[in-house]
Amino acid sequence: MSDPTRRPARAGSNPQSAAGAGSRAGRRERPRPSYRRESFVERHRTRLLVGGTIVVAALVVGFLYVGATQKAYACSTLVDPVAATAAPNGSPRLGQQEKDMGNSHVAVGTVQRYTYCPPASGNHFNAAGQGPIAARYYPPDEGTEPQGWVHNLEHGALVVLYNCSGGCPDDATLQKLKTFASAFPPSPICNLPAGRIGPVVTRFDDMKTKYAALVWDRLLMLDSFDTDRILAFFAAEGERSNPEKQCAAPSPSGIPSAEPSSQPSAGPSGSAGPSGSPAASPSG
Repeated sequence: MSDPTRRPARAGSNPQSAAGAGSRAGRRERPRPSYRRESFVERHRTRLLVGGTIVVAALVVGFLYVGATQKAYACSTLVDPVAATAAPNGSPRLGQQEKDMGNSHVAVGTVQRYTYCPPASGNHFNAAGQGPIAARYYPPDEGTEPQGWVHNLEHGALVVLYNCSGGCPDDATLQKLKTFASAFPPSPICNLPAGRIGPVVTRFDDMKTKYAALVWDRLLMLDSFDTDRILAFFAAEGERSNPEKQCAAPSPSGIPSAEPSSQPSAGPSGSAGPSGSPAASPSG
């Protein structure tokens, strides 16, 4: 039987539910963290930056190395030494002929390809200090370019080359080469003193023998350094085929008959001495 004095409960007035609602209302909900998977680049960013820096540095160093070691010339064919031929008088003629490759000027810095090496002719530089070059001995670590000394050949010089591709000559032989340059006799036709335009004694590795002596269009290839043969070669062949003559052709008496048609520059005192470096000529 119901109690008439008890008031009916109002909807929603459950004490337990009210207490629970109050506790939830007084507490903030924490935001749930959202997790995002990092990409490969983000995870390895530092390593990628370091690796990229190393690659770029290696490329730069490689480029500089190639530029510094790249030859300023190229060879299509290395000349084979041949047996001596007979001169008109029947005696053996020293050296061998090389086909002429012209004598045009090219800009300094041009990479020149020679059909034959060592080149006894061909395109060359025509700039002070670059071609013709100073007539002297050049040690192995003081490289020269054929575009420079080919211009010396054009003026009638003797160029003596030594090969370091299988190892440079020993110190005693290098000293002989140095002495050869300093004790060189006057030229056979124009009587030019040593140091005026020749000889040039320098390293050149692109040839099939250890040594070679060159005049314009002709070379003497040697397996050992032979001062007497080289001097005999220059006496017989020097100043005869070069395009830029330093004096007129010899008269029947054997003496040059006129002043030089084209001369290297004079030394500081006004006379062309051994210490004066040859200058570029206006025509050749």
